[in-house]
Amino acid sequence: MFRTLKIPFGLAIALSMSVLVISIALVNKLDHHQSVIEVVRDDTAALSNSLALQLSVMMERNPGNEALLSSLFQPIKEHKHLLSAALYDNHFNVISAVQPERVVAISDSSVPKSPENVPFGISQYEGVIVAHQIVGSSLYPMGHVVIYIDTNNIQTANSARQFLEQVPIVLALWLLCTGVCIFILYRLISPLASLGRFTQEVFETKDYALRSSINSSNEIGRIASNINSLLDAIEVELLVNFEQKQTLVDQQETMSRLANFDSLTGLPNRQFVLDNLRLELARAKRNDEDLLLLFFDLDGFKGINDSLGHETGDLILIEVADRVQCLLRDGDLFARLGGDEFLVLPDRDATTDQAKSLAMRLITAFDEPFELRGLSLTVGLSVGVATASDAGYDLSELMSNADLAMYRSKARGRGSYTLFTPDMVESHKRKLHLANGIEQGIANDEFVVYYQVKVNNDGDVIGVEALIRWQHPEFGLVMPNEFIPIAEQGGKITAITRWVINRVCIDMPDLKHWAAGAFRASINLSGHDLRSNQLFDHIYNTFTLYDVNPENIEFEVTESAYLENFALSNKFFRRIGNMGCAIALDDFGTGYSSLSYLTQINIDTLKVDRQFVTEIQSSERSRLVTGAIIDLAKRLSLSVCAEGIENLEQWQYLKAHGCDNVQGFMFSKPVPINELVASPCHYKAEQFT
Repeated sequence: MFRTLKIPFGLAIALSMSVLVISIALVNKLDHHQSVIEVVRDDTAALSNSLALQLSVMMERNPGNEALLSSLFQPIKEHKHLLSAALYDNHFNVISAVQPERVVAISDSSVPKSPENVPFGISQYEGVIVAHQIVGSSLYPMGHVVIYIDTNNIQTANSARQFLEQVPIVLALWLLCTGVCIFILYRLISPLASLGRFTQEVFETKDYALRSSINSSNEIGRIASNINSLLDAIEVELLVNFEQKQTLVDQQETMSRLANFDSLTGLPNRQFVLDNLRLELARAKRNDEDLLLLFFDLDGFKGINDSLGHETGDLILIEVADRVQCLLRDGDLFARLGGDEFLVLPDRDATTDQAKSLAMRLITAFDEPFELRGLSLTVGLSVGVATASDAGYDLSELMSNADLAMYRSKARGRGSYTLFTPDMVESHKRKLHLANGIEQGIANDEFVVYYQVKVNNDGDVIGVEALIRWQHPEFGLVMPNEFIPIAEQGGKITAITRWVINRVCIDMPDLKHWAAGAFRASINLSGHDLRSNQLFDHIYNTFTLYDVNPENIEFEVTESAYLENFALSNKFFRRIGNMGCAIALDDFGTGYSSLSYLTQINIDTLKVDRQFVTEIQSSERSRLVTGAIIDLAKRLSLSVCAEGIENLEQWQYLKAHGCDNVQGFMFSKPVPINELVASPCHYKAEQFT
């Protein structure tokens, strides 16, 4: 209602002054009225005394002269407030009177109207003063004088006159006091108004560096000081908040960068590219267009990473990102999905031929080695190309198709690209079906062990190699080269190995009964098996359960699997050897091609890989390598076993060069246990001529 405190304060002061002035006027009026009454009372007493004295003298000198007595009352007729005046004899009979009828008109019943009831002296009633005086002495009274004076008229007349006389003074006093109070109030409130304008300015400008200039010791000064202190605190808090906000902005930018970009290469990451690819697929489907996707990873990167360390691997990934970006157009999207996997989404107008051309340029760009820390390192690419139309514009299916095509490139020998075709899906579904059915296959005893004989130079069977097959209820007989890699990738190979060990131990009595002399059954182990802490305990417990002599068991491991887990392999085979089992190193010469490890490993037999044996008759180099391997094994006091023997010439050549044992299709293909025990356990060279 009031926009400023001055108005209500001014009204309050004016009202207070008015009440004060009215109160003073009322008090003054009451005091004046009482004074008037006192004066009238004294005048009435004097008048009655004077009249009684005059009447006393007159009655002594002229007794019975009523006319003369009446003349004495004539002067008091002019008294403005006289109600009645009368002279009575001692019997209160009227001798002379002035306006006696007005006594009767007095309405106040407390006023005595009969003279004999009027007390002597001066009596005051409400609105009336009555005087009763004795004429003469009290011992010899000659009569009585009774006078009635109207005080109401005196009060009214005096009040009106007094009011008229006091109005200018009261008004001047009221104006003076009100003006002084308002002036003092204005002086007191002005700093408060200034403080209000200051706070409004701070609110409007949001400039918290402003400070109030009010400097006083009263409450307003303290409020101004407190506001300045509050502004100091706000300014400090704003500065802190600004710094924190800037920090949060920086952190948000960092988090956004980490969320959307690879911290190592600076490329868009998996989440970023998938979000964009999802939008691009929706746009392409809506416009009935197609999208191409190139998916690739690095060939040989794992070996470099493991042998030279992750720091070198990171440097290669950075160089890969730089090298690929130089081949792309501005509209192409290039991202790192994780590890050594990368994705290229060509611009919208790219065609299949352009994608193939880009894939070839990518592969060719990596023919040149990386020069890092004085090393010349070569990595290749395996590229998979997929189209959105083949995937039905589904993101996950498109990524899966590109991944399938890329792995098909790896299977073809790496350093190549493959364009996705729908038949790859069926192959992938078969792999998934096999991967998901391994555990159930073990539980349902769907796996079967086939045995291939090992023969010494005399043609006697001295052992067998246990080779697993999967009698799948849907796919029929599945060979190990198909499901073993799947089991290794899914971490289920150890369960298969344990099943094979159990099966061989169960078949061991039949194998020993069939074999004529010393006999060993060979069981293959993978690199995953060598990393298992419980495998040795399982072997020991299984041998104990089936009462198998460890000397009848040989464990085979590939050269690459042994060296990838060198410390664990040495520890494991040392315990196996101490138990009495033999150890064979398979695929020798096809792995790391470093001979220094032969002085540190614990093995009994070197197995010559079939690729050397196959080319013995056609390649002089294969004959030289095979001879060198046999000679090396002999010098290290190791037994030599060659695999892949398919004709008599190969067997004779190996016997001539000191090979101890052989195995291959010339003697027998891998067969189930019932066919094995029905076959001969001795072979003569003549039967193969």
